[in-house]
Amino acid sequence: MSFGKGYVQVYTGNGKGKTTAAIGLAIRALGADKRVLFLQFMKDKTYSEHNLLPHVSPAITLHTLGKPFFVAREGDIDEESLEKWKDRIVIFPPGQPPQEYVDLLAKGLEMAKEALNGGDYDLVVLDEINVALHYGLIATRDVLAALRGKRKGVEVVLTGRNAPPEIIEYADLVTEMREIKHYYEQGINARRGIES
Repeated sequence: MSFGKGYVQVYTGNGKGKTTAAIGLAIRALGADKRVLFLQFMKDKTYSEHNLLPHVSPAITLHTLGKPFFVAREGDIDEESLEKWKDRIVIFPPGQPPQEYVDLLAKGLEMAKEALNGGDYDLVVLDEINVALHYGLIATRDVLAALRGKRKGVEVVLTGRNAPPEIIEYADLVTEMREIKHYYEQGINARRGIES
């Protein structure tokens, strides 16, 4: 029932499609009678996949670890974006992320560890975990320890921009989504069912 060795995949980069690719892989795994955990870091349940994935199959578990706001370090977000997001973003000083987010994502990492070595899942998707790593909400060494402790046969996917070099080095497969052109540049906001 497992995926042989079970590889570590990373979907990163500034282009669109990282979570979308992971959802596609989850659907494919379900079609092969695999058990899937889709664990979303830094997202709340406002994304369209929440209306469908839990109902597709009893073999998929979708769990979300996020708040109804974004977080970013001071200096990482331009003024235009800050104005656009207004009260939907929390800016924190470098090295001082919001403790409530750190605590929440620590629980998520524990869930991930259990899923990776517990034997209940064949595919574990850690959606947006690279962003959590980039912002220092989770330590790279802790994620690497979880990956090293995974059970043979468990496939794992880490998504999100800014995957740390250590994660890229450890992974068996790395795909970088590169933005060449995007309609955001024309002032198009995230569209329901496409970006959210």
